[in-house]
This record gives sequence, C-alpha cells and structure tokens, in this order.
Amino acid sequence: MPTFQTYNVTPILPPALEPLREMSFNLWWTWEPAARRLFRHLDPELWNRTNHNPVRMLQLSRQSRLEELAQDKTFLRELKQVFEEFEKYLGRHDTYGKTGAGSAIKNPIAYFSAEFGFHESIPNYSGGLGILAGDHCKSASDLDLNFVAIGLLYRHGYFRQEIDKNGVQAAINLNQNFYHLPIREVHRGDTRLLISVRILEREVFARLWELRVGRVNLYLLDTDIPENSAEDRLITAELYGGDLEMRMRQEIMLGIGGVKALAALGIQPAVFHMNEGHSAFLALERIRLNVVEKKLDFYSALQLVAAANVFTTHTPVPAGNDSFPREMMRKYFGNFAKELNIPFEELFTFGQTRLDPNDPFSMTILALRLSRHANGVSKLHGEVSRSLWKDVWAGVPVHEVPITNITNGVHTKTWMAPEFAALYRKHLGTWEEHLTEPEFWRGVIDIPDAQLWDTHQRLKLRLIEFVRDRERGRRQRMGESPESIRRVNRILDPEILTIGFARRFATYKRARLLFNDKERLKRLLNDATRPVQFIFAGKAHPRDEAGKALIQEVYRFSHEAGLENRIVFLEDYDSYIARRLVQGVDLWLNHPLRPLEASGTSGMKAAPNGGINLSVLDGWWREGYNGSNGWAIGAEIDNGTTEFQNEVDASSLYQLLENQIVPLYYAKPDGKLPLAWLQLMRESIRSVTPVFNTQRMVKEYTEQLYIPAARSYENFSRDGSGAATHLSQWKTQIRKDWPAVKISDVQIGNKDRQSILVGESLEITARVHLGAVDPKHVRVEAYHGEVDNGDLRNPSATLLKQTGSADGDGNYIYQGAVPASESGTYGFSVRVVPTHPGLMQMHELRLITWS
Repeated sequence: MPTFQTYNVTPILPPALEPLREMSFNLWWTWEPAARRLFRHLDPELWNRTNHNPVRMLQLSRQSRLEELAQDKTFLRELKQVFEEFEKYLGRHDTYGKTGAGSAIKNPIAYFSAEFGFHESIPNYSGGLGILAGDHCKSASDLDLNFVAIGLLYRHGYFRQEIDKNGVQAAINLNQNFYHLPIREVHRGDTRLLISVRILEREVFARLWELRVGRVNLYLLDTDIPENSAEDRLITAELYGGDLEMRMRQEIMLGIGGVKALAALGIQPAVFHMNEGHSAFLALERIRLNVVEKKLDFYSALQLVAAANVFTTHTPVPAGNDSFPREMMRKYFGNFAKELNIPFEELFTFGQTRLDPNDPFSMTILALRLSRHANGVSKLHGEVSRSLWKDVWAGVPVHEVPITNITNGVHTKTWMAPEFAALYRKHLGTWEEHLTEPEFWRGVIDIPDAQLWDTHQRLKLRLIEFVRDRERGRRQRMGESPESIRRVNRILDPEILTIGFARRFATYKRARLLFNDKERLKRLLNDATRPVQFIFAGKAHPRDEAGKALIQEVYRFSHEAGLENRIVFLEDYDSYIARRLVQGVDLWLNHPLRPLEASGTSGMKAAPNGGINLSVLDGWWREGYNGSNGWAIGAEIDNGTTEFQNEVDASSLYQLLENQIVPLYYAKPDGKLPLAWLQLMRESIRSVTPVFNTQRMVKEYTEQLYIPAARSYENFSRDGSGAATHLSQWKTQIRKDWPAVKISDVQIGNKDRQSILVGESLEITARVHLGAVDPKHVRVEAYHGEVDNGDLRNPSATLLKQTGSADGDGNYIYQGAVPASESGTYGFSVRVVPTHPGLMQMHELRLITWS
C-alpha cells in the first residue's frame, strides 16, 4: 500500500461574509446569542462537530455553502445587524471604564491566572477557577476597564473524560492545533515575538498568542516551539499535569515569563492581580527588575512592588495552595536570590509563616507577603482565610488579619439562556443595562405564570434531549446492543422534578452524600405519583483516586435495576454541558463540607434561568439564601467531625426533599401550574441575579482594590521611588527600636469599675515607654469587647490620645474613654502599634505590644 501525505484546502471567504472572520477572532460571540445563531446557521452539523468553534468552522465550511450564504439576503441582513452591534459594543464611550469610577485606572490592570475558561471550544481550563477568570475578563470588557490578562496556553488543555462500562474514568489527552483556535500569534514586524526566562541556567523561550475578549486582550505563553529542548517544550503541555518540578517550571513561566511578556508588549501595568498563588513569582521578578535596573535595595523595591499587587485566594483546601521544598527552591532560585542581593535563606522565609523553619515554601504565603491587597471570595471565605493564614501575621487578632472579601459572581449573559433573556426583555426591559439594580428585578413579579413555566419547561426538555443524545453516543462508542441504545429514549422525563449536581469530583464536594441511605433514595426516585430524577456530571483529577472512585460509585448506582432512567452520569463535563444543565434543571444541588467551598458559582448560574438552589450554607449561598429563595441543607456546624456533619447533612437533605421540595413541586392547584414553585422561582431570580454577577464583582475589585493599589503604586514611584525607599528605611529603624516599647502602667479612672452604668465610659490612662520611637509613629489603643471564654467577642479598638510626656526618658501618658453602650461583662487591654502615612495595612510590620 502507498503512504499518503496530507494537505489542507481552506475555503475562500466571500467578501460579503468577511465580518464573520473578524467576529470569530473575538470572544464577544460567546456571550452574544445573535452572533452564535449566525455561526450555527452556516452549518448546524459542523457547528456541533467543531465544538462550537467559529474559526474552525470557517476553515472547514464547503465553498458552495459560503457562496450560497453570500447571496442570501436574509442572512446578510442579519450579519449586518450583528456586526453593527459588535462595532457599537467595541466603540462605546459612555462606559464605567471611560466615564465612571473605572476611569481612575490610567495604566492597565494585569490579571494573571493559570487557567481561563471562556467557552468549550477553548479548553484552557479545568474548573471553577478558570471559569471565574473567564467571567472576570468578560465583565472587565463589558465595563471597559483598562485591563490585560496573562496565562499559559496548554497544548493538551485539560483532559477529555470518557467513562467506560464499569464507570471508570479515562483521561483522554487533547492535542490541540492552535491555528484552529480564535487566537493569533503576536508579531513584532515580520517576526514572531519571543520572550525568554532563565530556568536552571538555561534560557527557555515562549511565544505569545493574543486572544481578544470583547474590549480586552489575554496573552498566552507557549513553550512548545523549536527554540526549546524537548523537555522545555513540555512546560506548557498540560494544565495541572506533571510532577512538582513541572509545576515549579509552569509557575516560573507564568509569573516571571508573564512580567517579561508585558514588557515585550510595551505594556506598563499599574496593578498586578494574582488570581490564586500560581503566578506569585511575578512579585519576585518585579522586585528583581527594580533592584537591577533602578538600583533600589531589596526592601525598598518590595515596598514599591507590593503596593501594586492584589492577591485573591480561592480555596482553603491544601491541594489548591502550592508549596515547594527548600532544596527545590534553592535549585531554581539560589542564583535569583543573588540578583536580589539577599541571602537565599532570607528569600525562602517569604514563603513561610516564620514560626517553623522546616515549613516548605508556600506560594500563597509568598503572594500574601508581597501584596498589600488580598481577598477571599465570599464573606465566609474571608473569615476562613483570615483564620487559616493568621500565622503570617503572628500575634495579630484574627479579625484584623488584612484579608478582605469580595464575593464571586458569574457573567450573567454567558450563562443565561437566550429564551430567558428574551422573556426579561419583554416584561422588564433592557435588563443588561440594569443588571446590578435589585429594584429593577422586582419586575419578575409581572411575568405571567404560564410564560415563566413554559420558558423553563422548553429548556428542561432541551436538556433531557441533550442528555439522551450524549448517552446514546457513549453507548454506541462502547458497542452496546441496539436494545440498550433504544432504551436511551426512556432516560429522564420532562414532567419529573429534575435535580442537577455538576462540579469537580473532589472528595470535599461529597458527591456520595445523596447515597448515604440508598433505600430512602430509591423511594424518592420511584415514588408512583411524585418521583425525582438526578443528573450528575464532573471530572476528577487524573491522580485523584478518591475522586475517581466517587464517579464510579455514582455511575454504578445509576445502573442498578429500576434506577437507570432516574439517575444519569453525563461524561466529559465542560462549559457547554454546564450551560445546558444550569439552564434546564429545576433544582441545583450543592453540598460541600463546610467551610471548604470558598465560594462556588454554579448555583449562581441556575438562578437567572429560573433554577432554585438546594445547598449547604457555605460559600456564596450563606449570603445568597434569604429563607424564601431556595433551601439550606443542614445546620451551620463549626466544630463537629466530618462524619457527624455528613450524617446531619444527609438527614437534612432527605427530609427537605421528602417534606418540602417534592410536595411543593407537584402541588398544582389549577391542575396545570405549580404556583408556589413559580413564586420560589421568581424570588430566586429576583434575589440572586442582581447581586451574584461579575459586573458587581469587578466593580468591587476596581473600587476597593485596583484603584487604591494604583494610587499607592503611583505615590511610591514618584521621585525615583523616594517614598518607597523612605518607608523601607523607616521600617528598618522601627524594627530596631521596637523591642524597647513597653506599656508600664494602666490605670482605670472610674471609682468602681464593677458598676459602670450604661451611657457612662470606662476612663483609661496608660503610661507607655516608647524609647527612641517618635510618638507620631505609634497608635496607642484600648482594645475591648465582651468577654467570651477568656477571649473577646466582636472586639473593637478606641484610640487613646497622648496627653503629655511623663519625663525625658521616652515615657508618655495616653488617655481615653471607652463608651459603655450595653450591659454585660467586658474585657480590655491596651496596645501599641506602629503607624506611618505610607503604610497600606495596619499590621504591615507585624509589630504589636500589649499591656
């Protein structure tokens, strides 16, 4: 037999269809239904075959079909309308970024993330972190922020999942052709732009790809190029693949390579936002540049760099917080420390709490130490993070640990079904312009019951047909019998209460909770008049054996006799499956082990589509649940064992389903519509949609973190970074003088401290020895609150004023009054903390002296 060489023939796009090409290279189409409709109309079968990838479609379309559409007046009219909308979107000037608060950002915000999830056709994400990063970029575009994003481009993306007939997950590698994606190589003149990063005494090169996301750009680094050795080409092979050494190289490329990429592009950011700790080496590279190029010392450069850094921590789960052993750090950063002009051992402590010298080097701690702005991703996660990382600020009260919180959101237009968008437009008006206005969303009351239910039911039917289609394809792939393939048509029923559970199959997400009492579950599934059905989806990391075992357990249960039509596991969970699910289910189920779900966002996606949440009070749902917009599973247990929490939550889950949810869903007083359920749907839409979206979230990042970071960085940069150098020198002096600071005496001025009346005050006088420290550089405070088991509940601080110096030996008198506004037993202490106008955090020096 002869051997054949292959070649590709690409169709010529008729000039009338040229706008299609321009739109295909901008991800605006991923959240614009009219644009997607155009591409789908080219060739519906090809649209599905290319995983909804317009660039690939235009490469594979039949020439005759393109010629035909170039003569189709209806198609051309629609194309003209959509392209005008696209140009109008890109050209708008009345935006938050140009005329609103965002206009304060003059130089770009650089947003670094290890993964970005925009759409199923660009598989550069594994789960929630990437989807959040994608939604963050989309809202930065909608708001027209001065914003640029940096990531890595993975040849194999994240794996495709196949489930065999025993329920075992197989991880199938993707081998992507980047010329099939909506990305373009970055060139300088006629040559492609390369950057290089020194890794283990050799230069590793990366080319840059540009991905346009509406008005903002994402630049992706790719090491799979001939200039690199075979070993180094693998650095960007796979998201979260390889061993710890590979993770180190990826994070060097992301952090250090990302900073070099921005410089090569001529972009000078005002703010660097690290989405999780993977990119934290960027801070070390920026310090190195200031040491080498501006001749600053390490600690002066640190003040300057940290001022511009924002860090978002996303998970309290250890697997999400990378750390490296000392010898590995020495191997990769031994010479780097020399360039910083500090000993390696000193550099290493920036990744430690400094309580135990044997701790490994934590990327999260590095990011916290080198950022003056840090946040968790929900109110509860903020509390959990302050407690989890308190040792980085040893001796500081937990509630004063400088980690704030900004609750995650979702890009509403990406996740809302076009059918619901049309319904809102008809009854409420232009909802996109009023997305974050709670008052506007009260208008859902005016949507007629029948229209709301009909819209939801159409999407549910579409979901069920989609599930059957996928399951049919899986059975055909595995060579199952024609009878087995025919039986697919019996899977799920659009008239039955449908519950969705889809997420990463990490063990803390407790996918098996529902199966705690299998007999009780079977009664729910097979009730003669009020049955329930479940759709599961999700991937486990290829090395997470416990997660893979969970998938197998769910799969096997779904194949037990009598249950095969009521429980289905959908393979290869991606953003397309996620959209179908959140747009079609009645109820969204979520029951992680509290408090390990930092935020979670999948339930936020269900609400604008009329879905209702049934969730543990963890992450966002602790803020979102209002008692009448869904259900809360279990009590908020803070200190029970895992087994106890599992027991309580499983029992609560069954009781809620049996006694509240199922009866409410099937209660149809008029014989047609579940009126009480429809009220719950409305309340879910009204309460969740205007709050839990990335438009609100990105505005909060801008106003609470980006603008303050940009201002501080600007202040520190002036006059050859004089303010940064001055602050660094002041800190050095304070650290030297601080051991002498003592509170030598505290007196109460009240006659009887045991019977202070409400409305009076506790009068405090403190004698403080400051030694060489200038009184203008300290705050002396009474720290007080209600006594609770030897600690203080809801403590606060009252400033004590200096009323004179006691003598010439550095002793001073401070006085103040703590108001007694409520009865109870209270405690107080006096403390001294250093202060300076250049500090951005109260406890930046981690120095505190107590009485």
